[in-house]
Amino acid sequence: MTVDDSKIDRYAVVGHPVKHSRSPMIQQFFAQETGENMSYGLLDASPDDFEVVVRGFGASGGKGLNITVPHKQAAFELATELGQAAVCSGAVNTLTFRTDGTIRGDNTDGIGFMKDLTVNQAQKIAGKRILILGAGGATRGILAPLLDAEPAEVLLANRTLERALTLVKEFETTIDFSACSFEDLAEREPFEIVINATSAGVRGEAPPFPPSCVSSISFCYDLTYGLEGTPFNAWARKHGSERTVQGWGMLVEQAAASFEIWRGTRPDTADILSKISV
Repeated sequence: MTVDDSKIDRYAVVGHPVKHSRSPMIQQFFAQETGENMSYGLLDASPDDFEVVVRGFGASGGKGLNITVPHKQAAFELATELGQAAVCSGAVNTLTFRTDGTIRGDNTDGIGFMKDLTVNQAQKIAGKRILILGAGGATRGILAPLLDAEPAEVLLANRTLERALTLVKEFETTIDFSACSFEDLAEREPFEIVINATSAGVRGEAPPFPPSCVSSISFCYDLTYGLEGTPFNAWARKHGSERTVQGWGMLVEQAAASFEIWRGTRPDTADILSKISV
């Protein structure tokens, strides 16, 4: 039987580079699981070409896009309507093309991160001392739901202190939320949850964090992921952390949230999580 391609709803992920993305595998798995008639591909777009590629995809009948590095803030600017999570984070990772020509922007990174952290990894947030390493777009996407979970303290550390201070000022919260440089971490006690939102170590250099910020009490979560583990995971284990995980679970859970926005049904993530490295 021949499949009529015109009746298949088209989605894709846009990034630069993007060929390494696991999103097509994950979204096609969800489509098969739920019986949704859709395809999902890869679009590589440089920053200069991003808007043309996105608008062209929508104009040709595309239904939605996931947005990855380095385009999440550009997608925020392009969207004509924004979800609350996107407003809070100032970034968009999910675009939906509406029939009236509007483009809806959402951010599912925070939802995916919190689902993985609190459900899949069974970590309680309330009352915990939390350290976030890095003050870039990845941190911006997870901060609001993390603060809403009422930890005792959130410390945001960054190589450039001014950038971390600027981000702290953007969030109104009653939580003890402050910033410091990586060097200043040497003066702090180990944290119960340590989240790496930097690319530290990926080029072979040692992560630039004082080892005193982790110990056997520390649950360490790297927002990045790799088939053979990450440099941050290795660093954390070397300095005493007894449990470290990569961001595979966040990747899957944020993808499920995007799928629900597009298709109106939330896929079960347990099966695919059991098949990939987490």
